[in-house]
Amino acid sequence: MKRKAIVIGATGLVGKLLVSQLSLMYDSLIVVARKPPKHLSAQMQFYQLGDFNNLEDTISNIAIGPDTDAFSCLGTTKKQAGSEEAFKKIDYDHNLNFAKACYKKGVQRFFILSSLGADPKSRFFYNQVKGELEASLAQLGFTELVIFQPSLLLGKHKGRLLENTAQKAYRLIAPIVPKSLRARPIEAERVAAAMALTAQNIYERHKVSAIDNSTKNVSIIDNKLMLAMTQLKS
Repeated sequence: MKRKAIVIGATGLVGKLLVSQLSLMYDSLIVVARKPPKHLSAQMQFYQLGDFNNLEDTISNIAIGPDTDAFSCLGTTKKQAGSEEAFKKIDYDHNLNFAKACYKKGVQRFFILSSLGADPKSRFFYNQVKGELEASLAQLGFTELVIFQPSLLLGKHKGRLLENTAQKAYRLIAPIVPKSLRARPIEAERVAAAMALTAQNIYERHKVSAIDNSTKNVSIIDNKLMLAMTQLKS
């Protein structure tokens, strides 16, 4: 059976790197975004979506199912979105609607980019929304739900002055920051690699063993684990 993947948030810092990795792994890669990725390969299918309020309808008309892995790197900041309401619309509503639409089509494996500190009871609005999303996704019943929780992402964030400033400050102290520190900032390339590696490992595990596909499994890949699994061997 040919393997498919579908991705939203494909033009963001992690998303564009993930698309590059997935294009080497899957026979067919479906990208749903407002604008096309910079590099479209032969096996990519691009669906342009100007209004993400129509995301569920768009997904319902795409040929995906149990042979498809779904990935979301969709996210923003309150400053970029313009308000808390607009931020939650993107980070919670659009992500959950995407997951629901994929689940209805029979998708069994869902991979989501979240954040370190995600907690529905957090006093920080950003972490609270991320935590609420994780909890809602866990209720859908995917055979495999994998949540990635990176710390500060290292890489050029277009339009994110605060995060870019934080990165510059981190570079000054990076030599003295322990590599094992749980909250150590992580390169976007390593997050994308961790997402791709995890998807491949799950695929191999299902391929070689008689796993009951009705088993529901929620896994959290935290920042420390992503650092470990993408550590270059000397």
